[in-house]
Amino acid sequence: MSTTETDDAAERPVAYFLQDIAYQGKSERTQAAYERVLREFEAFLQTGANRSETPLTLSEATHRDCMAYVHTLRDGAADSTVATYASYLHRFYAYMTQVGAFDSNPMSLVVEEMGETIETDPARRDISIPEMRSFLRRIEHPLDRAVVVTLLKTGIRAGELCNLDQRDLHLSDDPREDATVRPQLDGRPDSLYVAADPKRGATINGEQRQASNKRQRDTVIPVDEELTTVLRDWLSIRPDPVSNAKPLFMGTRDSWGQRLSTDMVHHLVETRAREQDWYHDGAGAANNVTPHYFRHFFTTHLRDRTGDRGIVKYLRGDVAQDIIDTYTHDWGDRVRQVYERHIYRLDV
Repeated sequence: MSTTETDDAAERPVAYFLQDIAYQGKSERTQAAYERVLREFEAFLQTGANRSETPLTLSEATHRDCMAYVHTLRDGAADSTVATYASYLHRFYAYMTQVGAFDSNPMSLVVEEMGETIETDPARRDISIPEMRSFLRRIEHPLDRAVVVTLLKTGIRAGELCNLDQRDLHLSDDPREDATVRPQLDGRPDSLYVAADPKRGATINGEQRQASNKRQRDTVIPVDEELTTVLRDWLSIRPDPVSNAKPLFMGTRDSWGQRLSTDMVHHLVETRAREQDWYHDGAGAANNVTPHYFRHFFTTHLRDRTGDRGIVKYLRGDVAQDIIDTYTHDWGDRVRQVYERHIYRLDV
């Protein structure tokens, strides 16, 4: 690392770090989360809330300053949230030490002594199907309904939903006059194709993608009657797309005709969840309903109804092609039959 770069990192540490994680492919949402925590800690050091009479810079912070900040987080935040914020600081300091901008990482000792941990698979809020139906009845906007019902009925991730193009949906009675579908969906009406290949920054179908799909295999997911109805309602009023890739889901407000971003999906779901009292600041994944919660809801309820973990894993995109090949040659038909027999109704 050159002397100029080291000086730049030392003088503008937060901006330097954020630029580097952007180069590393971190999503805009992740970048924003890091910036929020780092700026809060920076303000904590500047205002003297660390009990020091002299405002400190990030490079001057000691492990006691870091511990004092973490302690303030414990008032009202879930343990997993406290641990997540601490991990952001720890990674920031470790990186700045590695590039030579800072002398040491004061968070090393803090994270070793912390009692809080990040829950990788937290026990989530238990929402029944009748409660979810009540939640959906309050959502009237065609786009919002289509996004939420698609997440609930398919178990796909927010990024995977954003990456869907119109060619990825095959409806037997399609309201789109110019609808063309992927070859993989030929002969498979009422299906959704979720590809494994989109990566953040890659150009797919002529458009650079801002989110990655995280599945191990391409997946064809059945579209039942309820989801068909909701999607048809959306397709009948959707804006003309800005992109030639023809995204399936586009903005209808400030970003008219532009592909939905994961931030927009998270904001949409968070807004609706707050209205239902299912989202509170600092509550963490155990209590808050987010787009990923719908994947958990899909997995839990469909697995309990079918008793078939293999099919649920296939729908989630969690198993590779060689695993699927150990089942039956008519796997696609089997998936549809099991799915249509057991998928919950949402009364939309």
